[in-house]
Amino acid sequence: MPNISLRGQQMPASPIRKLVPYAEEAKRRGVKVYHLNIGQPDIETPPNMMDAIQNIHLKVVAYSHSAGILSYRKKLVEYYNHNNIEVTTDDMIVTAGGSEAILFALMSSLDPGDEMIVPEPFYANYNGFAIAAGIVIKPIESFIEDGFALPPISSFEEAITPRTKAIMICNPNNPTGYLYSLEELETLQEIIKKHDLYLFADEVYREFCYDGRKHHSVMNLKEIEQNVVLVDSISKRYSACGLRIGVMVSRNKELMATAMKFAQARLSPPSIGQIAAEAAFDTPESYMDAVLNEYVKRRDIVVESINRMEGCYCPNPGGAFYANPRLPIDDSDRFCQWLLEEFNYEKQTVMLAPATGFYSTPGRGKDEVRISYVLNVNHLKKAMKCLEESLKVYPGRV
Repeated sequence: MPNISLRGQQMPASPIRKLVPYAEEAKRRGVKVYHLNIGQPDIETPPNMMDAIQNIHLKVVAYSHSAGILSYRKKLVEYYNHNNIEVTTDDMIVTAGGSEAILFALMSSLDPGDEMIVPEPFYANYNGFAIAAGIVIKPIESFIEDGFALPPISSFEEAITPRTKAIMICNPNNPTGYLYSLEELETLQEIIKKHDLYLFADEVYREFCYDGRKHHSVMNLKEIEQNVVLVDSISKRYSACGLRIGVMVSRNKELMATAMKFAQARLSPPSIGQIAAEAAFDTPESYMDAVLNEYVKRRDIVVESINRMEGCYCPNPGGAFYANPRLPIDDSDRFCQWLLEEFNYEKQTVMLAPATGFYSTPGRGKDEVRISYVLNVNHLKKAMKCLEESLKVYPGRV
């Protein structure tokens, strides 16, 4: 039998999805499973997007331009200008989700063996993207005690080697919900400028900022405009994860011309998805206002519930729709599997993502889980009750 590739052997299983078989088995036993493991909102996709899909009158679903349908890119320009980000249609390539945008950015700017610094915990799939691109993630620690704020400059300086080519952030952060301040981004600007690195910024949760806080985009760091790459997506903003429409944005013409070669190799982004995404710009502001209000309620339920549980601590996220609490458990992988295999409270249980998958440093995240507060208030309250009761009887409680 032929060997599996080294790349394939190194590719990590998704901490978000790897426990699905256990959840399915729990459901077969008649247990209600509350899915807080994945960032799939239960909020309805805007009706205007669904109408656009249902009223497509194409006789042929053809390839689009490799950079994406021009009319959609023009709408993106309007969207970014509205958010005080000045770009042109030539500064962007529409992608199959934010995931493809990250891969294009990595493969266009880093060589195999090059290093990228990422504050951890970070979105688990960054590990997979790095392996696919042949690059090395150099994690630097952020800590739950200060809400997972940006690590100090000294941490970055210590991590930089001759192979370091980039820094990656997610703002607001997945899995912690941390929202970077302008001062923190300006600190990053100084590091990027000093060492002439790329700065990749995953800003797919831009709209999800709470308590009057404001999102600041890396695209407005004027001293490093040629170093910055923005990754974005409609998946979370419009609760349209399955459309798989993202975008890579940069003012670096040489980088974008290189990324275009990768875009041409995969031919084009999904045409149907782009039609729906273009319709998204007709979504009234009241939609997002209602969504934000709903997420604040959900966040407060999760944070307040967990902080009332003995031995638990949950920082208050400033954005996105994730929390990354510390629990009195021995091993988050074991705990999350146990919740599905062996525990139920009144024929209910909760599915969480073990935080170990959001770290690159071995051993970190064993007493943390990621919670996606994407369910309605009533289900979240029941899920938190399940979590509370589970911690009372979990055999690996510490």
